[in-house]
Amino acid sequence: MDEVMTVADAGGSRSLNGSPSSQNLLPHNLPLLSAFLAFALAQFLKVFTNWYKEKRWDSKKMISSGGMPSSHSATVTALALAIALAEGAGSPAFAIALVLACVVMYDASGVRLHAGRQAELLNQIVCEFPSEHPLSTVKPLRELLGHTPIQVAAGAVLGCVVAYLTRSTS
Repeated sequence: MDEVMTVADAGGSRSLNGSPSSQNLLPHNLPLLSAFLAFALAQFLKVFTNWYKEKRWDSKKMISSGGMPSSHSATVTALALAIALAEGAGSPAFAIALVLACVVMYDASGVRLHAGRQAELLNQIVCEFPSEHPLSTVKPLRELLGHTPIQVAAGAVLGCVVAYLTRSTS
């Protein structure tokens, strides 16, 4: 009788693409861990940068978009750099992560920043409506949507630091 060798027999605990099984996804997936850690750290730091700027504590900054540093930039930069450190800068995964990072950071400092500025102007216009106007009681639009280029750069630096430290501690 012929023996049949399965993929699981040949690869041990690895899946078809050569990566570890999903049972221990986070500890073995340093790019994913770096991205999550960079996001969490950036959101946490927003409370302190907001205090420095406005001299008041606002814990809601931990779950809001916008502000310093950009958690979007930190996340995608940490992901891209962690992939580069793990697989090399010539890997297709790094190319995908780098393009994603560029698109996200461009969007955060461009489209989303300007949408927030438009919301601010619209809110000012609505506030000037007389009380009998049908739009005078409309809920204000969220104004803090995007990031300034400095906030994006700070997030990118934070992402690089987290990816590098995550790699060197493993």
